[in-house]
Amino acid sequence: MTITSGKKVSMEYTLRLENGELVDNNIGREALTFEQGLHQIIPALETAMEGMKVGEIKHVIIKPEDGYGPVVNEAIIEVTRDRMPSSAWKIGAQVQAKGPGDQLLIGRVTEILIDKAVVNFNHPMAGKTLFLEVKVLTIQ
Repeated sequence: MTITSGKKVSMEYTLRLENGELVDNNIGREALTFEQGLHQIIPALETAMEGMKVGEIKHVIIKPEDGYGPVVNEAIIEVTRDRMPSSAWKIGAQVQAKGPGDQLLIGRVTEILIDKAVVNFNHPMAGKTLFLEVKVLTIQ
């Protein structure tokens, strides 16, 4: 049996960046499960896994434009101290904001200035090439 649209797939993965830095993996933990064709994972990864069989291992490189997109400079903003909770006034803090159409946006504080914080609302993997090793565990 191979991975085709509509099949439920479970997999192991290791995600690294171009410099070899390990970002995430699920080896020895719960498998990642998705249904092929529903875009529950990055579409470029889903496409790369089409036709794979149980036990097969594949190395997949996903460019930023096919992954989490490029860094959008307009998504990096300065927020005044009075518009942020005091608990978020530190580098690395996660903050929430409402975007267009009341969409929930998640940002990270990347810099603290005298009276402002710089908040990046880009996805943490935006602008990065992703290097994945995937192994198909089951296909149903």
